[in-house]
Amino acid sequence: MIEWYKKVVFENYANFNGRARRSEYWYFLLMNMIFAIIAMIIDKTSGMNIAPLPYGYVYFGYVLSTLLPGLAVAVRRLHDIGKSGWYLLLSFIPLVGSIWILILLCKDGESGTNEYGSDPKNSFEEINEIGQTE
Repeated sequence: MIEWYKKVVFENYANFNGRARRSEYWYFLLMNMIFAIIAMIIDKTSGMNIAPLPYGYVYFGYVLSTLLPGLAVAVRRLHDIGKSGWYLLLSFIPLVGSIWILILLCKDGESGTNEYGSDPKNSFEEINEIGQTE
């Protein structure tokens, strides 16, 4: 689990090209939520929270530092199902848009190569294409 998080945050933090498997996206999201909760606890226990809110400076710093990697992995996840990253703008449509994006992020990716790259589940794709002509 932590390997997926490290892969997204440290290696592909601003990579909007290619495809991301469901596991890459959801493991990143899970670890992101855990770290955000830890940041809120740190803010609350150290007294750094902002008055009426349960979070403060550590939480805001963490959220800002993971905003770009989270956006990048969501775009790559949409690429895996053959959709453009611009589909994320649908989440601004109240209720319906968020539900639709959630459904898209849960879908299984397209098998084989699509316009955004090779299938991340098929690590042997190059071997399978040996001897085939286009």
